[in-house]
Amino acid sequence: MVNLPIEYSDKQVTPFGGMSLMKRFIDQTGIRSYLDNLNLPQPGSNRGYEPNHIIESFWLGIWTGASRYIHCDWLRYDKTLHEIFGWEEMPSQSTYSRFFGKFSQKRNTEVFPEMQNWFFDQLNVENITVDFDSTVITRYGDQQGSAKGYNPNKRGRNSHHPLMAFVSQTRMVANAWLRPGNTADSSNCKAFMEETFQEALKGKKIGLVRADSGFYTEELMSYLESESLNYIMAVRMYPNIKSTIWGLNDWVSLTKGIELNEMVFSHENGKPRRYIIVKKQVEMRPNAGGKELFEDLPGYRYSCFVTSLDLPLDQVWNIYNTRADCENRIKELKQDFGLENFCLKDFWATEASFRFIMIAYNLMSLFRHFALNHHKRATLNTLRSYCFALGAWSVNHSNKKVLKIALPSKRRPWMDGIFSNIRNLSPPFDYSNA
Repeated sequence: MVNLPIEYSDKQVTPFGGMSLMKRFIDQTGIRSYLDNLNLPQPGSNRGYEPNHIIESFWLGIWTGASRYIHCDWLRYDKTLHEIFGWEEMPSQSTYSRFFGKFSQKRNTEVFPEMQNWFFDQLNVENITVDFDSTVITRYGDQQGSAKGYNPNKRGRNSHHPLMAFVSQTRMVANAWLRPGNTADSSNCKAFMEETFQEALKGKKIGLVRADSGFYTEELMSYLESESLNYIMAVRMYPNIKSTIWGLNDWVSLTKGIELNEMVFSHENGKPRRYIIVKKQVEMRPNAGGKELFEDLPGYRYSCFVTSLDLPLDQVWNIYNTRADCENRIKELKQDFGLENFCLKDFWATEASFRFIMIAYNLMSLFRHFALNHHKRATLNTLRSYCFALGAWSVNHSNKKVLKIALPSKRRPWMDGIFSNIRNLSPPFDYSNA
């Protein structure tokens, strides 16, 4: 086999010509001009980068595959990508570090709930379901807030333990807080919920709240009831709950290997509430979730939920089960958006980049829903190879610059269709049939 001869060219070519789609889409959302209204850190000199330039460049780095600040540096040499976005230069790694380093707890509290509220004001969606969850982000240094705590994947390693809230209908992040790794599951959950409902989602009607067992406290259940919010919450299997489940009779068979029951129970001397119990036979459902509670009754796993809904048992369980989709969102954020790797020494700087990643995720979710009509498919990793990783270069044609995208003729009508979809978009984005 003969090798092809090698020659070099000074021609400026980008491997991400498809990012011209995102440039046009961002223009349609109006988020660039909105960033100018926020209390963002300003440059210290006339030669400094504007905040919206730094943030948009950070998002572009993530969308093109960066998972660390140093990875964003290579875009500085992609002059064609600069032309696509109308920039002369792009920030360096140190620029991002300095910019995020200017964020404090006060600034984060001012900027991000307001920004999320503006974002969701652009979406026409009502009666939303909000899912609350937490996750663990392993750290390998001495960053502020990183501490030894619950870490099922890397036992004994330092970590952060963030809280996250998702809007089920739009598959987007409503709010997110970074917490130290040794924080208890329920710590700061009420304040996080208050910020989510009263600021980030202000003006939106909340139809249902779902949460994992880390949120199972009397304080949070009472708070949701005081706000007249319906909820389904996974329950921690405390000994008094286990003993009550042990005494239950008259289990209802739902399907092969799954039985349901319910009980009225008071947690920590609180008001009596409705609890739904799901019992799964391991032999028939080897992959079923839940815990084996009783040594005298092996081969069964149990799950328990507390709810304010007055619906049949199977409906309550089915409604809660769809909450598992937020686990897919967390997985995508970690794998495709670098959630675990953009970390700085200062805690609030790390939280600022963490929360900007959430906005990058929401913008991509909006793009794939309205520009591509891929509401429930196409992760960012897929989109990179599907429509972003297209070779392109700019040429002068009739006294104006034109972007040439390398694309087979059979795929060009498809690409033109996406550009047409974007051109016809404008807020509010209608999720009424989502």
